[in-house]
Amino acid sequence: MKQKLVILAVIAMTSGFMHLSASAFTPGSPMGEAVPLSGAMRTIPIDAKTKYVNVTAHETVKFVANGNVFAITFSGSSATTFAFVPSVFDLNQLAPAGVLNRKVTVYVAPDPLYISG
Repeated sequence: MKQKLVILAVIAMTSGFMHLSASAFTPGSPMGEAVPLSGAMRTIPIDAKTKYVNVTAHETVKFVANGNVFAITFSGSSATTFAFVPSVFDLNQLAPAGVLNRKVTVYVAPDPLYISG
C-alpha cells in the first residue's frame, strides 16, 4: 500500500513540473546577459570610431552608446561550464535592441581565475 502512495506522489510531482514554463530551466545566453548598471566594475564608451571592445570572461561592464547605457556580464568557460562559449561575437547580440547602429565586435579573454598554470 505504501508503494502505491509513493508512486502516486511521484506521478503527481512529475506532472506538476511539466506545467512549469520552459524558461524556468533555460540558462542565460552562453555569451552573457544584461544586468543592472550597479554591478558594473568599469565603463566602456562606444562612439562612431569604436569597432571592437575587449572584456574578460565573468566581467560586468557598463557600455555608454548613443546616449544609452546598459551593462553586460560576460560568460566564460570553466570546469563547470559545458556549453561552448564564443570568444568573439557581435555586441548587438546582447545589447538592447536599437542601441547600437552598427557592428561592434566583442573579444572575450579567459577569466584568469579559471586558467590553470
